[in-house]
Order: sequence, then C-alpha cells, then structure tokens
Amino acid sequence: MIRGALPAATSAPARPGAVVVDLCCGSGAVGAVLAAALGQVELYAVDLDPAAVRCARRNLTAVGGQVYEGDLYEPLPAALRGRVDVLVANAPYVPTGAIGLQPPEARLHEPRVALDGGADGLDVLRRVIAGAPRWLAPDGGVLVETSERQAQQAVEAVTQAGLIPQVASSGELGATVVIGTRSRARAARGTSRR
Repeated sequence: MIRGALPAATSAPARPGAVVVDLCCGSGAVGAVLAAALGQVELYAVDLDPAAVRCARRNLTAVGGQVYEGDLYEPLPAALRGRVDVLVANAPYVPTGAIGLQPPEARLHEPRVALDGGADGLDVLRRVIAGAPRWLAPDGGVLVETSERQAQQAVEAVTQAGLIPQVASSGELGATVVIGTRSRARAARGTSRR
C-alpha cells in the first residue's frame, strides 16, 4: 500500500481506537504497519489460507490484533458492521492467464490463491469493494492495491458500491491503490434504506 494513500482514504483513523480491518492479510504485514503508523487501533485481519492465518497471528499478537480464518468478511464479528474506519485488502489481482508470467519469487513461492484474481484479475477486489459499504463507518475508507491498467475498472466498482473513488499511484514504487470513501451523507442515506 502506498504511504500517502491512507490520509486520502479517511480522516477517521486520527482518533484513538480506530477500527482497522485487513482482508487477505497474508502474514499480517499491512495490518502491523497500520497499527504502528496509527498508534492504538482495534485491528482485525482475515485470510483464507490456514498457513497465512497462523503467520498473521504470530505477527499481530504483539499489537493486539485478532486474526480470523475465512473468506473476506464472513468470519468477522457482526458487531464491526458500520464501525470500520480503515479497510485494506491486498487481494489477488493477477489475471489467471498471466500467473505464468509473474516473477519466479511470486510464481514459485506464493500460494496460487494469493495471486489468482480471476479472468481479469478483479474478481476478489470486486467482492471486497461491494461488501465494504456495509462495514465502513461514516467517513471510513477501503483501500485496495491493483495494477495501473486495472485501476479504472476498480474505480468503476467503487462507484457502483456507492463510495467516492480516488486513485493513488507511485511510479517509484510501481504501486497503485484504489480508494473508496464512505461519506457521512451517503452513510446516512444507506442506513435509512436498511
């Protein structure tokens, strides 16, 4: 995730006790960095891979993180709905047909589930974005890493989810993050419809 993307996503994490969720957490590195950068947070992390969950538990215990095994939002406590200030997902975004073109360190050493994002690479990202509005607090934000060429499609998914889209890129890091922010006005309208 790009360092400058977090302030652009939300103003909510400035308060003590911000709620942070790291989906597709892998080893828990992104959650650990957010906890270090934001100070005292409620940190929840989820991954589908049992080995990743074990690793994330080792890495996030020191910062009070809770790690769950399961598919995206499914294992999270229901009490988090509407309370998440920062939701990050380093979900797989490599198109299935391009996995064989990845560098050996990714292709040979990463589990396929950590790379394979479906036909266009955005299957998991679309699910993360579509589910985000139910979990985000007013002014909360979702940040997803993607490729530069996939960014416009991810922005479209953010817009379809009723979130305010933004893209942060770094040529130096070769990284692109698509951000979706839930505004207070949209949050109030969304709550009144439920």
